[in-house]
Amino acid sequence: MTQSTLKQLSRQLAAKEVSSLELATQYLDRIEALNPALNALVTVDRAKTLAEAAAADARIAAGNAHALTGVPIIHKDLFCQQGWKTSCGSKMLDNFVSPYSAHVVEQCEAAGMVTLGRANMDEFAMGSSNENSFYGAVKNPWDQKAVPGGSSGGSAAAVAARLTPVATATDTGGSIRQPASHCGVTGIKPTYGVVSRYGMVAYASSLDQGGPIAQTAEDCALMLNVMAGFDQRDSTSLERAREDYARDLNQPLTGLKVGLPREYFAAGLSADVARAVDEAVAVLKKQGAQVVDISLPNTELSIPAYYVIAPAEASTNLSRYDGVRYGHRAAEYKDLVDMYEKTRAEGFGSEVKRRILVGSYVLSHGYYDAYYLKAQKIRRLIANDFKAAFEQCDVILGPVAPTAAFDIGAMNDDPVQMYLSDIYTLSVNLAGLPGMSVPAGFSANGRPIGLQIIGNYFGEAKMLNVAHQFQLATDWHSRAPAL
Repeated sequence: MTQSTLKQLSRQLAAKEVSSLELATQYLDRIEALNPALNALVTVDRAKTLAEAAAADARIAAGNAHALTGVPIIHKDLFCQQGWKTSCGSKMLDNFVSPYSAHVVEQCEAAGMVTLGRANMDEFAMGSSNENSFYGAVKNPWDQKAVPGGSSGGSAAAVAARLTPVATATDTGGSIRQPASHCGVTGIKPTYGVVSRYGMVAYASSLDQGGPIAQTAEDCALMLNVMAGFDQRDSTSLERAREDYARDLNQPLTGLKVGLPREYFAAGLSADVARAVDEAVAVLKKQGAQVVDISLPNTELSIPAYYVIAPAEASTNLSRYDGVRYGHRAAEYKDLVDMYEKTRAEGFGSEVKRRILVGSYVLSHGYYDAYYLKAQKIRRLIANDFKAAFEQCDVILGPVAPTAAFDIGAMNDDPVQMYLSDIYTLSVNLAGLPGMSVPAGFSANGRPIGLQIIGNYFGEAKMLNVAHQFQLATDWHSRAPAL
């Protein structure tokens, strides 16, 4: 059962071929056996999970179930969940049990989904490798010497290892797509504002967006139907009619115009990744798609723009962690200022401190115009590049990352090199566009490679259609690591 997709489990639960209690027990047993090596989950509570499963079974028996009632799920550990520890991968929140639930969690609970646990992550979602967690690095299920990607590495690793059929995740600069690529699973970041950020611990508020990671595009569509929707508690939540993201999955790709940005295939892209993307494009061409050569000329500026804007917003958002109201507090201090300093020095990890320092610097008097304001102008140029590109094509295809997953520890001494690995994903967040990753092959050393699909604003259904048709013609998404 643990190898089944979300769609298959939904059908089996509805037909009463399996109970939610049986399903939850099988997944919990698998987590107990495999998680000590993978470190994908930081919190598991068997009693809570089985109680939720029993309630789901009662709902199914009563005949008032949702399509996903009884299906297990893991939540990234930055979605607040009432009664569960919400640590954000940080010592700062290691003792924080949330008194309320995020909108995404509420939506999943309303659908009757069963929480298996909480996924490990880079501290406060800052990282591309999931090595920055207070609870230690997550291991890639395909090769435990490799990183799973970040910051949603725990979510991606858990789905890849079949510890869950689906997991929630967040994407600030590629943190759904990149770990999905590195772990050989499917993940989608919707248009900014489609999924509410209420109860999602903030990193960079103008960039953060929640989304699902699952085995298939069809599963992601089903999850997005649950997660998306207007929430008046979030000022950036978009008030628009609900839509069925699975509605176009089976549409043919005849006449589809696929844009290939020449900047995505320049120096720095590994041969393995270039080959996988080329082969994926060939598959779509056989299905009737037309390839269009496009340009996104400001792509390389996305890295400096992002690493000004995101740390600036982070330095503001993380100022709330002061040891006064909740979270970690230093045991010994002389006065209030000393308590602030010691609490933050002890509570935050090195990458978080680095980004707070950068963010505070670029917002400081005399540097705001030189750095932050200029980065915002570049952000507009990047969005304009995409606007011009979508006048020529329906979707944009390319790599997710320049290489397959790298070894744990390989970039610890060079954070700038780590930042450069996000070059193909950052611009999507800066523009607020939807993007996704689907499995598209393996590197020479057997590590997964993802294909990135970028859509126009509110183009999630079209992206999912392309991804689903690609998955009908390939089997990369159905392969699982031998564990």
